[in-house]
Amino acid sequence: MERIAVIDFETTGISPGAGCRATEVAVVMLEGGRIVERYQSLMNAGVPVPAFVAGLTGITTAMLRSAPPVDKVMNEVAEFVGDTPLLAHNAAFDQKFWDYELSRIGRSRSQSFACSLLLSRRLLPMAPNHKLGTLTRWAGLPDTGTAHRAMADAEMAANLLQHLVGELRQAHGIQQLSHGLLCRLQKVPAAKVRETLAKFR
Repeated sequence: MERIAVIDFETTGISPGAGCRATEVAVVMLEGGRIVERYQSLMNAGVPVPAFVAGLTGITTAMLRSAPPVDKVMNEVAEFVGDTPLLAHNAAFDQKFWDYELSRIGRSRSQSFACSLLLSRRLLPMAPNHKLGTLTRWAGLPDTGTAHRAMADAEMAANLLQHLVGELRQAHGIQQLSHGLLCRLQKVPAAKVRETLAKFR
């Protein structure tokens, strides 16, 4: 499978806007079944972090005061990612913030997002639930550090992607994998996954 950029944002809320911004971003580049490059940074968008979010992530308003400006970070991470295909766990969330923060610096996304949450629902229906931490423990994947910090979560999602790739190869006999196939598969109803994958063997 081609090189994939696995991304995770920490934010001050769930919907981007003037009062809700990104506070941290991390990207790991997955190539040949392993992480080959990493990018991580806090970012200061001038928005305070609500107490409940600080309790969840450990990222406080005080920490962000000394962080680089959001525009600088987003330009750096956009250059780091380039046009590499993207993946995130619950990608709808990260895609919203990626697109919003890029738009504020006059940039836009050219590539699509694959979603390891949607893929795990289709390929791992036997899992207790499809939260990233649950899947990591259930599948016996490596502990990457503190959950709800961007780098730890990006690395967890990358490890989960590798597990899903293994499932596609071993359980479904799919050897030629691509980001495009993942994007297509995540839209297939769960009941039709096996039938759809049979066409790619």
